[in-house]
Amino acid sequence: MNYRYSTTSISFGGPLTPAVKQIILATVIVFVVQMIVGQPFNYYFSLTPILVWKKFYLWQLVSYLFLHGGVWHLVFNMLALFMFGCELERSWGARRFFQYYFLTGIGAGCCVFFFPGNYYTPTIGASGSIYGLLLAYGLLFPNRVIYLYMIIPLQAKVFVFIMGAIAFLSALSSGNSGISNIAHLGGMLFGFLYLKRQRRFYSPWGRIRQNYFDWKLKRARRKFQIYLNKKGRNDQNGPTFH
Repeated sequence: MNYRYSTTSISFGGPLTPAVKQIILATVIVFVVQMIVGQPFNYYFSLTPILVWKKFYLWQLVSYLFLHGGVWHLVFNMLALFMFGCELERSWGARRFFQYYFLTGIGAGCCVFFFPGNYYTPTIGASGSIYGLLLAYGLLFPNRVIYLYMIIPLQAKVFVFIMGAIAFLSALSSGNSGISNIAHLGGMLFGFLYLKRQRRFYSPWGRIRQNYFDWKLKRARRKFQIYLNKKGRNDQNGPTFH
């Protein structure tokens, strides 16, 4: 199966797409409620394995994706969702994007149960889904340039490999931090399994939408370059009066 689609270029997500917008809006609203209500809200909606096993709080496998541990945790996850999610949604369409986002998030949550000694430790955050989106982005747009820590330019496929390696090595360490890293790896694993089962990585209509968007972007760039060239010639010739 050939996942590659895009040539080498730099992208920062492009215009905000409907599904990504809805997820960001819902996550921000839930975070505000979480900050207001506090611990009771976290108890019922964060992912705590013992509550899922014994009290059947199955909704926690989804609800934990909308909770975050602080403002920066929320900002970085939503920024990554915008950067990688918008272009994926334009290629797949909103329905498939929603399906992939929540499947990788639920899959990441299931992987938390591999830590039997931490069944009482709650897990929150959309990072499992974000890592799943990162994997898909690296497969679909392998040559896109991503800036690691906003400084080091890397191709998307290299960036995905580095982030996966960091999560894997971090998961080998002891302590509660290993839970979140297992969730990151789980999001990537379930994303890979999902994509492997798809005979077509993206729908024909999704590709048409992406081609149309790329064509509009290239046309806008050409028009802007022509404008700059004309402006440069006028500046060299001096002011004109009519």
